[in-house]
Amino acid sequence: MKDLVIKGKWIKRELVLLAVIFLLAVIINIIGIVKHDTRWIEMLSQMHVVLILTLLVYALIWLVRLIIFVVMLPFRKKSNK
Repeated sequence: MKDLVIKGKWIKRELVLLAVIFLLAVIINIIGIVKHDTRWIEMLSQMHVVLILTLLVYALIWLVRLIIFVVMLPFRKKSNK
């Protein structure tokens, strides 16, 4: 059985992507607070919604990546191993 090796570069890239998505979700929350003229305590009280939005967008990005990978699979060059 082969060992699965996850490179540090890949982990760092995914964490940066997740952080960017989280930051965008927080910005959307701030825009909503300003637009609807509500109290700033909403930043904390709606954090669960921000986290759910972050995970949802991250999952959608993974789905798009998976679809692209499957579509491109027949066009990949075969390596001699």
